[in-house]
This record gives sequence, C-alpha cells and structure tokens, in this order.
Amino acid sequence: MSATSPLRAAVILPWDREDRANAVRAAEARLEEAANLAAAIGLVVVHSAIVPLRAVRPSTLLGSGQIELVAHAIAGQSVAVIIIDSDLSPVQQRNLERAWNCKVIDRTGLILDIFGERAATREGALQVELAHLEYQRSRLVRSWTHLERQRGGFGFLGGPGETQIEADRRLIGERIVRLKRDLEQVRRTRGLHRAARRRVPFPVVALVGYTNAGKSTLFNAMTGAAVEARDQVFATLDPTMRALSLPSGRRVILSDTVGFISELPTELVAAFRATLEEVATADIILHIRDAAHPDTLAQRADVLAVLAGMAADGVLAPDWQRRLIEVENKADLLGDAAPPRPGMVRVSAITGAGIADLEAAIDQRIAAGLEEAEYAIPPTDGARIAWLYQHGEVIGRTDGEAAVRLRVRLRPADRARFEKQV
Repeated sequence: MSATSPLRAAVILPWDREDRANAVRAAEARLEEAANLAAAIGLVVVHSAIVPLRAVRPSTLLGSGQIELVAHAIAGQSVAVIIIDSDLSPVQQRNLERAWNCKVIDRTGLILDIFGERAATREGALQVELAHLEYQRSRLVRSWTHLERQRGGFGFLGGPGETQIEADRRLIGERIVRLKRDLEQVRRTRGLHRAARRRVPFPVVALVGYTNAGKSTLFNAMTGAAVEARDQVFATLDPTMRALSLPSGRRVILSDTVGFISELPTELVAAFRATLEEVATADIILHIRDAAHPDTLAQRADVLAVLAGMAADGVLAPDWQRRLIEVENKADLLGDAAPPRPGMVRVSAITGAGIADLEAAIDQRIAAGLEEAEYAIPPTDGARIAWLYQHGEVIGRTDGEAAVRLRVRLRPADRARFEKQV
C-alpha cells in the first residue's frame, strides 16, 4: 500500500449497541488505535469518525444516511482508502467501494498489510503470505463479477469451462498447501534450535505484551542489543534472541516477540503460531504493559486472553500463569502513581529505572522452579560431573574414592533428562 507520496485515508469505527454494552475500552480509544494502525503503514489519516449503528446492514454494514455522511466528510480531501475498523463481508466491502468510489479495507486487511510490510525473515514472510492467502480466499465470492470470466481447459490446467474464480481459488489453495509445508519445515528447524539451546542450556525468558508497549526498547535496555524500537505498532514481527546474565550469574536467553492486539485476525493467530512457540516453550513469560496508556487494563485483558487461548489449544502449558511476571513499563510517565501490586515489577525502558529489580525477579522465579537432588558419580565419569556443573547449580560436593557426591539444583526438565540417561 506504500507509495512515493503518502496515501490519504479515513478511519471509520462502526459502534453498535452490543459494542457499547460489552466494550472493555472506550470507542475513542479504539478509534485512536485504528488510526495508529493506519499510520503504521504510512497512511495519512485526514478524517476519523465513530459511526453509531442501530442495525447492521447485510449489504453495506452502515445505513444509507451514514454512508452519505462519510461521503460528504471526505469530499474534496483526495481520500484514497477508507478503513472500516470492523470485519467486512466481501459484499459489504464491494458495495462500500462503489458508494465511496475508493478502496475500502477492514481491520483484518489493515493488519495484514502492516504485517506484509514488516516481516523481515523468511519465516515471517511465509507466515504473512499464508495469512494473506487465507484472507484472499475468503474474498473470492460470486459477487466479484470480474472473476467470473470463463476460461477454456488447457491440458491439466483446469477443466473445460472453468471460471476464473475457480481457477483463482484452486491456485490459491495449491499455494497455501506449499506454504504450510514450508512453514512446517521452519517449525522443525526452530525445534532443532530449541533443542540445541536446551543442551547449552539457558532458560528462555519471552517478552510478550500489547503492541507498542515498549518490549523492544526494554529488550535493548536489558541486553544491549540494537533491535529496532519505534513508537509504532507492530515494529517487531520476527522473534529476536539475545543472552543475558542475571545478578546471580545465571545466563538466560531473552526473546522479543510480536505484539498482540485486540481482535487479532484469526488468519494471523494460526499463521503466527510458529513465532509464538517461543512463548510456549519459555521458562519465564514477561508480560510487558504500557502502564501509562489510558487503556492499559483493557490491553492487559487482551494479552491474557490470547495466552489463555493458546493454553486452551494445547500450545501453551496449563501452568503458564505460574511462569508469568507482569511488568509495568514506562514508569517515567506515571508521575505519582500508586506503587505496583505485589509480584509486579515497574520499570522504565527509557531511563533504566527498575531494570535491576526486574532481573532480580527473573532470577528469583527461576530459582524457585529448581529442584534439589543428590547424586553419587564415579570419579572417572567426568562427563556426567561436568554435565551437572553446566546444567545446574552445584551447592555441595564431597569427593570420595568410590564416588563424588554432588548436591545440585536443576530445572525439572534437566533433572529428568539426567536421570533418564543414568
């Protein structure tokens, strides 16, 4: 959607009775978020409005009077695209484009465009393309008359009289199958990388949070990395990992992940599961919150809902809440706010305040999850002795002629691995 000169856009938020009754966040905050999403792909928002709905029109979503009001509001402003911050059916999208004589996209299409521009790695590009194609396939309906042209059969390329829409649907289906196969290979590769890290091994600490909560800025402040950190939604789409030394001397792997957002398109939830696997296998999950945002509680609920959904699908272990540390970021903007609740850490990724407390909290949480065990190992078995020193914390040692007795603290998975080898 990017061009040499910025495209001018309008953002419309349909708001019906059910939205008003069940809304966790205010309509104004939701509209501001949609405008920020538009700005994330370089659109210049020249008009935004909340449109109250009395009833949803199957053909246009909005009523005829509301459509005319929007047309009047954007007249003479050279608006190239109108974003409807809701889900549109293909028929609704087509009819609104006809009414306003410009491109119309819904919330899902907008987020897909952002992901399409930001994905940098092969994995990210594959995931974005898969999500795009799943979305496009849902747009292929009979109402799109330009796709109903008949085409003749050419050998195995479709039977006689196959319509263009059928050919498009078949080609998209074939490409989706190939992409899923490629992504499965990516998942296997990531699995090998995780297995290699377990052999190192360092605990994995994954940063999650609502988009633009400051995860990448905090990641850089803690690790000294140079991950791109901008005041912009979805600045990070591909997972980045760096080693971090904690106050106790333990080393962990810190993983920066894609930000969540309310009503994340289902196409992206499925397509980005491989990226979220880093969260699924993490020893500690840091939930980074923008504590200064007026909608911070609603954003918190959105992130926890995504994590709970991953647990319900079996992607995340049922005990994920035990591994969660809540981190209030942007403390420098809070002024004289009340102190954080017990178990919560308040930091400022910009000033560095509270980062030492956060690292100590990670240290304590990892230590609390260690199990103590004692082993008697022949002095000649240097490999197993070295393994325990590398993978655990040796807190006692007695050297004897027949055996070396080691008292050691291990992560449960490492203890099980060691005892299985024995």
